[in-house]
Amino acid sequence: MSPEANRFLTMSRSFLLKAEGMRRQGWPDEAGRAAYLAALHGAQAAIFELSGKVVKTHRGVHTEFARIVRDVPGHDPEVWSFLRRGYGLKSIADYGIDPDVTVTDDEAKEAIRSATLFVDRVLEVLTRKDV
Repeated sequence: MSPEANRFLTMSRSFLLKAEGMRRQGWPDEAGRAAYLAALHGAQAAIFELSGKVVKTHRGVHTEFARIVRDVPGHDPEVWSFLRRGYGLKSIADYGIDPDVTVTDDEAKEAIRSATLFVDRVLEVLTRKDV
């Protein structure tokens, strides 16, 4: 694996740890955002490793990631869909202008679980020989 992809995955793992710490401290909205960022950096690792591109915008990462993984052996739309779903959690944390729309602790737990699965699956794909 390239050093660049490895750096993205290191950032992913860091955000997963932050997400769990934030959730335990009673900040589920921040935990949801951190879980999304873990997946975002995982997607950037895959994009770089499989295409050589560095994509910086959220939309660009979502689009390019969807394009590259659809033909990857072991493609799992349910796992990959967290990238798009997780963006909603980030939006709530960043722009939460509606006090009735929050991230619950259970939602944060699920986001962390999904992001962990996402990052693990990215690593699995990137270390396979048939990619």
